[in-house]
Amino acid sequence: MSEKFEGRIGRTYTESEPWWPSRPHPGEEAPNVIVILFDDMGFSHLGCFGSTMSTPNIDALAAEGLRFTNFHVTPLCSPTRAALLTGRNHHAVGMRSVSNFNSGFPHMRGHIANEATTIAEILRGAGYATFALGKWHLCPMADASAAGPFDQWPLQRGFDRFYGFLDGETDQFHPELVYDNHWIEPPAGPDEGYHLSEDLVDKGIEFMHDSVSLRPDRPFFMYLAFGATHAPHQAPERYLQKYRGAFDEGWDVFRERWFARQKELGVIPADTTLAPRNPGVEAWSDLSENQRRLACRLQEAYAAFLEHTDDQIGRLMESLKGLGVDDNTVVFLMSDNGASQEGGPFGVLHEMKFFNMILETPDEAIARIDEIGGPHSHSNYPWGWSQAGNTPFKWYKQNTHEGGIHVPCIVRWPRGIRGGGDLRDQFHHVNDIVPTILEMTGVSAPSTYHGLDVMPISGISMKYAMDDPSTPTRKTIQYYEMGGHRGIHVDGWKAVTRHEQGKSFDDDVWELYHVDVDRSETNDLASREPDRLRELIALWWEEAEREGVLPLDDRGLELFGARFADRSVHPTSRTYVYRPPMAPMPAQAAASLGGRSWDLDAYVRRSVGQGGVIYASGTENSGFSFYVDEGSLVFDYNIFGEHHVVTSTRALPDGDAVASVRFRRTGKTADVLLLIDGSAAGTLHLPFVMRTMSSVGPSVAYDHGSPVAIGYAHRRDGFPFEGSIDRVEIRLVAPNTPADAIEAERRQTMGRQ
Repeated sequence: MSEKFEGRIGRTYTESEPWWPSRPHPGEEAPNVIVILFDDMGFSHLGCFGSTMSTPNIDALAAEGLRFTNFHVTPLCSPTRAALLTGRNHHAVGMRSVSNFNSGFPHMRGHIANEATTIAEILRGAGYATFALGKWHLCPMADASAAGPFDQWPLQRGFDRFYGFLDGETDQFHPELVYDNHWIEPPAGPDEGYHLSEDLVDKGIEFMHDSVSLRPDRPFFMYLAFGATHAPHQAPERYLQKYRGAFDEGWDVFRERWFARQKELGVIPADTTLAPRNPGVEAWSDLSENQRRLACRLQEAYAAFLEHTDDQIGRLMESLKGLGVDDNTVVFLMSDNGASQEGGPFGVLHEMKFFNMILETPDEAIARIDEIGGPHSHSNYPWGWSQAGNTPFKWYKQNTHEGGIHVPCIVRWPRGIRGGGDLRDQFHHVNDIVPTILEMTGVSAPSTYHGLDVMPISGISMKYAMDDPSTPTRKTIQYYEMGGHRGIHVDGWKAVTRHEQGKSFDDDVWELYHVDVDRSETNDLASREPDRLRELIALWWEEAEREGVLPLDDRGLELFGARFADRSVHPTSRTYVYRPPMAPMPAQAAASLGGRSWDLDAYVRRSVGQGGVIYASGTENSGFSFYVDEGSLVFDYNIFGEHHVVTSTRALPDGDAVASVRFRRTGKTADVLLLIDGSAAGTLHLPFVMRTMSSVGPSVAYDHGSPVAIGYAHRRDGFPFEGSIDRVEIRLVAPNTPADAIEAERRQTMGRQ
């Protein structure tokens, strides 16, 4: 509907009265707002929350602002981001788990419900400029390719500009980058000094400068979600070198040291008890020499990654001050969940091993220890360092105990709140950030948006606590659930259970803690106060019913499987046809080739001497590549840096040809057959089939990102195919289907065309 004209229209302009509609504006005093989100950072990782790692710029924010010491999130990234950006609980808005899943139930759609407005949608409607940078992870990954649909991308959920990545993690030296609504290649490589965190802040500064320089009348909202400190832990070499030997005393010493510093700083009550080591975390003194060496190097990479990110935050704040808008800019800084348990008991050189159920021993990993933290690694630290990062708590990311959900939160607003490094101990949750921003900016949330009735905001503003530290918390109840792990906080008491996947939820053992006086959950009162525990469990079920938590669902990695459907990126025929040129594809938008049998046929044309990549998926750390080199077909299956390669027994003919791969899984192993124009041209036996190859998806006619294959590892141009590729056809094959049967069917099909 067109806007109502409030002037007067006569026969000529001299007989008419013009009228100009005013654009929405939140008011001259409305502050800018910046939300900085870390990934997988524990409660004690920042210097101002107890660690000895160097975070001077973040510590300066805390010294000029407030630290919320009793702040909570969900146990996982996408759910926290959904709650952070909407002010509602994550199940209610369709984000039970990571956005890679769509379970078919309302609480797990892989995107934020359209009835739940984001803070960007609200603020943009009020006249704010809105920018998002970094990790999104709030749209179905099957919709994250260059073909869309784009309805759940950042620009369609309230942001004017976006620069970052759409999936849950990315390589910091070779990221999968999206600029606004299109995929791009990184502007440089690691050899040229590139790192994603620096790139994100460069773009953030550019967005701010554009806005303030050209439209100083408009306040801005920036959402800066670093890939740091999620695996892979990667940092420039000088940061890695700084921490050499810094953690040689081991996690037991540092956990005690950080615990003591937390008490000195006041970020935990003075009578807090340090939780015991989690099951699977050994005493440092009991570790072998290789275990200690590997664990220290992995923790050094984490610390380097954290400090490097802190330096980028310092650059952002300096730019803010240079623009003259520092005084009236609200800055929130927090983590999306506690420190990660995905490195396992020893830590991993390649995190994808965790998702393939491979336990990499320190004796195996130590041979490549010098690669940790650099562009040739995809590392994550062990449980011992993760629990140290969650000091004084137990358990980790994914769990509903405090180690998974209790994180640092810093708020700084020189004009609006008295800071000075003060502490606030009121209990709060991530869904309280949106109502806090709305109160600070004076903006009201709409009751309808794009014709939809908007669901109510469930969080409450934290502004009262900023104004008066003595005011009791107004957040009296908050439930938790993640993969069957459950918990509920009510008036300083918490009931919590850690679920074992596959077991009956009725058999879960609930614990009871008075967390107001037992912050680290060390004194289980379940047997002493059974009536209170039963009451809290009953309240959990009531909240679960009201907030859309049900049905309980403890499935995890199995939900990554493609759901074949009409009008989908995953067709019912299980046949994919790719026609280059194409942008790289996110893994879940492409044919899912991990852990299964498949066929690939590439219809190519080339001249003498021409080569290049036909199809590649993954990174230099894991994946596979099918390419032409010196006239021969080459298939390289890269199992976490161990290359299994077959070269065709004869050359690919000049002109038109069909280059093919037949991949047949047989249990944990596989057989590979190369064909040229339908005739066998080489075989390879693989000792292991990767179920999850990489978080980086495939590319057609070149190799996006770091080179998968050893044969062209020296190249940095992606080894683009020098001839032409009409199409690449990939067919997913039913288990136990022999290659010759598929080949006979393919020949019959070609004969009918």
